[in-house]
Amino acid sequence: MTGASAISPAQRADLIYRAARFELDGRLWRAALGSSTDSPRPAEPATGGLLRLDTLVEALSAEDRLSPALTPGPVQFPDVTDTGTGPLRLGPNQPLAPALQAAAERTGLDPAMLASIIDAEAARRPDGSWNAASRNPRSSATGLGQFLDGTWLSEARRRGSWLHNTAQARGWLASDGSVRPDARAALLELRSDPSASIEAIADHAAANLRFLRARGIAPGSLAETARAAYLAHHLGLGDAMRFLGTGLGEERAGRLLAAQVGGAAAGRHIAAAGSAVEAHRAWLSHYVDRRIQPQQFLTA
Repeated sequence: MTGASAISPAQRADLIYRAARFELDGRLWRAALGSSTDSPRPAEPATGGLLRLDTLVEALSAEDRLSPALTPGPVQFPDVTDTGTGPLRLGPNQPLAPALQAAAERTGLDPAMLASIIDAEAARRPDGSWNAASRNPRSSATGLGQFLDGTWLSEARRRGSWLHNTAQARGWLASDGSVRPDARAALLELRSDPSASIEAIADHAAANLRFLRARGIAPGSLAETARAAYLAHHLGLGDAMRFLGTGLGEERAGRLLAAQVGGAAAGRHIAAAGSAVEAHRAWLSHYVDRRIQPQQFLTA
């Protein structure tokens, strides 16, 4: 069977919903660009964290969505030399240390790496603590991991993930593994639960890193692994592999950069760098180098 006849009614309904949302988001984005491309936009919004590629880029990458298989067991990477010892050092976020340790132990990842992803994504309260209920007003991104609606629902459908097991135990999934319509709101609201968000971040990172490694992208050190995990979390697997490999194309790099800093600012970056590819790479690399620093969360 091929085409729409090869999927279940629930999956077909989900595709129709996504297509409608992508079309609406595209119209909203074009309207926004028409009224604001001449106004500089801050690289880091007041909500904190990197301005996610939200539903705009979800639409741009709809034809390139990848779903890596989540295999059991911890991720195996080469021995690293830049790990710390002792408990995590999280400052005002210290109460979340047990949840980070538990998720890291379950997935085989480093808890400091998970903390660095959250630190780059989550909004902060005045005292510096991560706001588990933060929402990006420009998109559906919510919680410590700023998961978009679609990404969170995909994690719930992925067999073997913590979120899938939780959703199944709570009766939120249909017999075919799809999310029940009447459970959608409750499942999405779970993003504001810090422990649930941390578990999903860990599963998402583990699956992404397995997929990258299977395709020859095998980071060695803790810092390199954290960087690769964050790029996949932020860009999505398809664009992360291009970014880490041969690079994004001119058009796509330009569109992603404009989504981050605004059309006028993107034009200035591109003019200075000589190409959209180099401009986007320089901007995102600078952000990641500055914000993805797992060592800061390790006790010396």
